[in-house]
Amino acid sequence: MYRPLLSLRAALVFLLAGLTGVGAGALTAMTGPGAPQSLLCGAGAFGLAVGFFDRIIGSGHEAALPGAGDAEGAPTRLPSAGS
Repeated sequence: MYRPLLSLRAALVFLLAGLTGVGAGALTAMTGPGAPQSLLCGAGAFGLAVGFFDRIIGSGHEAALPGAGDAEGAPTRLPSAGS
C-alpha cells in the first residue's frame, strides 16, 4: 500500500522553511562576508523557520474541538483550597 513519506502539512512547513533559509543565505552572501557565514546564516534561519511555520500553519484539530474559541466551552476555575 502506498503511504506518503511526509504529510502535506509537514511538506509545506519544510518547503517554506527551506525558502526562508535560502533567502537568508542569499541575502547574506550578497553582503560579502563569505560562503561559510552565509551557509550558517541560512541554516539558522531554516531552523528557526521550521518552528515558526509549524506554529503558524495549524494542524486543523483546534477548530474541531467542541467549544473551542467560545466562552461556553472554556474550562471552569477550580476553587482553591483556602476558600
